[in-house]
Amino acid sequence: MNEQASGGTALRVAPLTPQAFAPFGTVIEAPAAGGRDINGGNARRFDLLDNLQLDAAGGRPMLALFRAAARSFPHAVAEMERHALGSQTFVPLGERRFVIVVARAGEAPASAGELAAFVTDGRQGVVLAPGTWHHALLAVDAGDFVVIERAAGAVDCDLCALPAPAAVDWKS
Repeated sequence: MNEQASGGTALRVAPLTPQAFAPFGTVIEAPAAGGRDINGGNARRFDLLDNLQLDAAGGRPMLALFRAAARSFPHAVAEMERHALGSQTFVPLGERRFVIVVARAGEAPASAGELAAFVTDGRQGVVLAPGTWHHALLAVDAGDFVVIERAAGAVDCDLCALPAPAAVDWKS
């Protein structure tokens, strides 16, 4: 796929917030307060998630590291993917921003009008709910991302081509 967008429907990229992202999954971010002291008071623990869905059809948790190059923007979104049997989590290591393009779970998106795009602040991660359509990782900043996903004998990844590409642009 061509990295540069050449025409197509322009997607508005919104800041990532838990409320706006709720139809697609969960935002991961450190809370401003709360947590509990551990390790003799030398660390503070924040329990963020306990609802990762990874065990369907004999699946098990897989922790991976993705080393991503920064993408060129505008970027043509021509293909989407989904993992029907498990959630998929992306957490940047360091302050690495990324754009996430998503569509609701269910039938494959039929047009760019069914897509939403968000940009993280570099400290946020996301958990994509099972079946949520999404574009491959679009790193604004090159770097490493921890990915938690379902591993099993069979690959759980459906692909769909959009009838016409959408253009996603990011301005820092």
